[in-house]
Amino acid sequence: MSLQQTAGLPAIVALHRYSMHANRMRQHFEAALKQNPSKPRQLSPKPNITEIAAVMTDAVRYSADDRGMFMSYWYGTLYVVIEGWKQLRLSDPRLDKLIKSPNVGRLKLYRNGVYHFQRNYFDDRFAGFMKSKDSVAWVREVHSEFGRFFLEAYARRQAEK
Repeated sequence: MSLQQTAGLPAIVALHRYSMHANRMRQHFEAALKQNPSKPRQLSPKPNITEIAAVMTDAVRYSADDRGMFMSYWYGTLYVVIEGWKQLRLSDPRLDKLIKSPNVGRLKLYRNGVYHFQRNYFDDRFAGFMKSKDSVAWVREVHSEFGRFFLEAYARRQAEK
């Protein structure tokens, strides 16, 4: 590997770039959600075709507009950060615990659904992650812990200088 390829930077700096990209997608998602809050409809116990069509229309709109786009790119890129974390064999007690969650596998499938064409609009790769009861809280916590980790790593590196 040449100096030109690495610019003398450790691999953790490359991983940080992906973390920054994920963070930017999260910021876009949150801004889009604030601008256009989602209002999930609840189906009645025996929904009619009109109710089902309204729920499906809302779901298509959400996934096709800025909210769904930025959320999907955030989630997909966050999985890349997890993947890099594992490849670099990094360790942090809080992150290591979170990364043991079955949500990691679901997030990988979600990322695959985002970045590889799926014929089925509501493919199981998306639905599996979304059906996980703690997926939203978990993804936010993982994201936050990566931010904490990189800030602490930077502070340690500065202290060593």
